[in-house]
Amino acid sequence: MEPWNLQPARDTGLTPSERFRSVRRESGLLENIAHQVCFLLLRSYFAIAHRLTIMGREKLPAHGPFVLAANHCSHLDALALGTALTRRYRERAFPIAAGDVFFQSTVTSTFSAIMLNALPMWRKNCGPHALADLRQKLQEERAIFIIFPEGGRSRNGSMMPFKHGLGMLVAETNVPVVPCGLVGTFEALPPHQNFPRPVSVKLVIGDALEFASIANDRTGWSQIAATVESCVRDLVAQSRTA
Repeated sequence: MEPWNLQPARDTGLTPSERFRSVRRESGLLENIAHQVCFLLLRSYFAIAHRLTIMGREKLPAHGPFVLAANHCSHLDALALGTALTRRYRERAFPIAAGDVFFQSTVTSTFSAIMLNALPMWRKNCGPHALADLRQKLQEERAIFIIFPEGGRSRNGSMMPFKHGLGMLVAETNVPVVPCGLVGTFEALPPHQNFPRPVSVKLVIGDALEFASIANDRTGWSQIAATVESCVRDLVAQSRTA
């Protein structure tokens, strides 16, 4: 029998403020309860206010790690993707949110971390080290990341080119990337509007992609971004005609 080895939590030693802003954050019992309650409320909200239709949910991998990658034009996007995940996924599901928007103040950091389980990505100071930390968490904790490779919300509803940060997360790994297409979130809550409107939203989930054979370098990252972008564009077009 192997000796029992106690492993301290990865976020041991961090202050509450530092912990909420850290990719090392681990959830406790109360936070897990808050996540579950939040997801239940969100599912009810999207079903009533936006008549959310989800196509292809059966294509989600049976367990983590994996990445949901989608187009981005509204603050509703991450919430809509979160509702596609069933209970078994939620504890390890982390929306990757803009640190300069969702983690600037104590109030927004607390809400984003406790209620949404979001992890920060600091867009202005995002270097290889930050992405390496996320890549490590994704694989070691069998996490599920919800990301938007455009790097920001579209201002006119049209997709922008995907950036290669996605490739830096998954190149030369067996972590699947699940492309997702969202339609209706821009009309429901465009960037210039503060409150959502009752507009129908559709989410189409595509076949998982793997990039274990793609080199973990700039050329490989760009190839991964282009491949996933093409799939997401096809899914958006499909959902508009469905």
